[in-house]
Amino acid sequence: MTTAMGTPPSGRGRTGWRVPEELSARVPAEQRGPGLDRDAVRLLVSRGAQVSHHAFVDLPGLLRAGDLLVVNTSATLAAAVDGRVGHARVVVHFSTQGDDGRWAVELREPDERGTTRARAGGPAGTEVRLPGGVRIVLEEPLTGRSARLWWGRASDPDVLGLLRRHGRPVRYSYTERDQPLSAYQTVFALPSADGSGSAEMPSAARPFTTRLVAELVSRGVQFAPITLHTGVASAEAHEPPYPERFAVPEASARLINAAKAGGGRVIGVGTTAVRAVESAAGTDGVVRAAEGWTGLVVTPERGVRVVDGLLTGLHEPEASHLLMLEAIADGVAVDRGYDEALRGRYLWHEFGDVHLILPEEGPADPHTEHCSSNCW
Repeated sequence: MTTAMGTPPSGRGRTGWRVPEELSARVPAEQRGPGLDRDAVRLLVSRGAQVSHHAFVDLPGLLRAGDLLVVNTSATLAAAVDGRVGHARVVVHFSTQGDDGRWAVELREPDERGTTRARAGGPAGTEVRLPGGVRIVLEEPLTGRSARLWWGRASDPDVLGLLRRHGRPVRYSYTERDQPLSAYQTVFALPSADGSGSAEMPSAARPFTTRLVAELVSRGVQFAPITLHTGVASAEAHEPPYPERFAVPEASARLINAAKAGGGRVIGVGTTAVRAVESAAGTDGVVRAAEGWTGLVVTPERGVRVVDGLLTGLHEPEASHLLMLEAIADGVAVDRGYDEALRGRYLWHEFGDVHLILPEEGPADPHTEHCSSNCW
């Protein structure tokens, strides 16, 4: 099987399109003009090969009573901390805490834009000096696939306290400036009992506002909260996701199963939500309460057992997340959607526009065929 652009089933290495630098969202939507809120982004909607263009505030009219949105409640951590290796300045991105107390970390070099660039990991025994006299020693690569992330052991086990005192949000060079941590929290974010969270924002949910959530609920759309703490992705890496901590509560499992039984559509808000739900789903398609670590990578070959649709950001052509999109839709539909996103000058990355993938249906719904008056 190949896509319309000749892409192999792996979904990696698309060469038929690229993202121009000017399509990177450099600041949050609410900072682009007076009177704007987070929901002032665009929404591309794919139903098979049919594509339509909307404003994100049109979302309630694109869903229907009985649909269920699965949302990630993980809060974003201030996971970037300045440090030194010898005399060299580094920035440490704290990714994931292991069961043994170690942390998976990525060392990066500061760059002239006030952000960071990739740096070779390791070697074993490297000592990084951090604020407050804390030191972390690199012990071994996180996996054999890549030496980007390393397991490190900190001299002070209270790393979360270190992040609260000295950390800032992870930021990449396509953004214009540092933002407060609040800019990286979604409306669904909840502090966890132990203070853990995500190294990078589960950004598909960022455009939601309390006003929009209230309108969705009033129209009969339900929400099922799950938690998946995302690790450091690194914009340059495009690696398959590493194992991450997740939890699907019993109440959410019941909501998902009831929605499926009642003919509603289950739509993951972000690839993290899909990963968590599919990790909790049996081969019978029933979701059961689950928590722990998931190493699941959703691919077209594996397919999906539960979700019918996905609300997600726009991904680079090399990103492994495109495999999940192809599992939910197919390669032809994904390529058609991305052609339209590029043609329409949609914005990429965590502060950018969003893409809603819904199941292909029969005759087009007249309410979704054209842009609303709010679309631009």
